Amino acid sequence: MERKIRVLIGKPGLDGHDRGAKVVARALRDAGMEVIYTGLRQTPEQIVNTALQEDVDAIGLSILSGAHMHLFPEVVKLAREKGLDDVIIFGGGIIPEKDIPKLKEAGVMEVFLPGTPTDAVVKFLREKVKRR
Repeated sequence: MERKIRVLIGKPGLDGHDRGAKVVARALRDAGMEVIYTGLRQTPEQIVNTALQEDVDAIGLSILSGAHMHLFPEVVKLAREKGLDDVIIFGGGIIPEKDIPKLKEAGVMEVFLPGTPTDAVVKFLREKVKRR
């Protein structure tokens, strides 16, 4: 029996809006993935430590506060420092398109903007996790 894809959905920073994160978490669960949701107002350290403890294949970050250019790269840095080199890190939320190339350079594999169909996130994870 094939192991289910395990995904951590994290809400870094002070952003108090988690509807989008919950919608994505639900879509991933409906697609047969195991999903761990960290809840609101997590530090990058808390997110990475949870990812390590839960042995996840991917970390999905959701942010609406505008702090993505600091928080997303910090999660990537800490994950790599903890040896999570094969964990896919992706993000979503209110992110200006001009910031996406910088986030990808920092190690965020993909960024999903508002209005992205949830099946695009499912497809992305199924394709990327299989390649590992």
